[in-house]
Amino acid sequence: MFDGHWRGRVERAVDPVGIALHRMGITANVLTVAGAVLAGAAAVAIGSGRLRLGFVLVVAAAVPDLLDGAVAKAAGPTSRRGAFFDSTTDRFTDTLILSSIVWFLIDDGRGLIAMVAVAVLGASWLISYQRAKAESLSFDAKGGIMERAERIVLLCVGLAIPSLLVPVLWVMLAFTVVTAVQRFAKVWKQATEALQVDT
Repeated sequence: MFDGHWRGRVERAVDPVGIALHRMGITANVLTVAGAVLAGAAAVAIGSGRLRLGFVLVVAAAVPDLLDGAVAKAAGPTSRRGAFFDSTTDRFTDTLILSSIVWFLIDDGRGLIAMVAVAVLGASWLISYQRAKAESLSFDAKGGIMERAERIVLLCVGLAIPSLLVPVLWVMLAFTVVTAVQRFAKVWKQATEALQVDT
């Protein structure tokens, strides 16, 4: 949803920052690593029960994650190596954060509820796989109601207001599953149309 409605505006807003950082000698990969380190710190905080500190660190981790693309754009043609590194790091940090929530809920005596966070992680990996596989087949699987940006925003709400964490996880799970269905239907339609053209 973010890709379709807001990405262009956000990119135009952060492009000047990306140019300034590039001129300072800061590379996109440095920002990607910085985001991962901050996400790791957030995971430690969340796992130990300091959810509001985790919220602050997740927001902090989102800043370099937002800016690395702008810096890469300012540096010139984006490399496939950099894009692969960024995407892999995104999956790694998502796993860290959601796993830390699982840890927190289990440590808090809510082992069954922790499985909701596990399900959110699995569904998140599914929609990421759908996009990657679709693109490898020359199809487009972007979009859906619950992409990565939406998941981060909702997680921040749950961390900032701990009483809402479990309801937020349920909402994330429902919307991420809907996104998986949306992406499947989108690619299935493209594949069917391509098959009809071929025949």
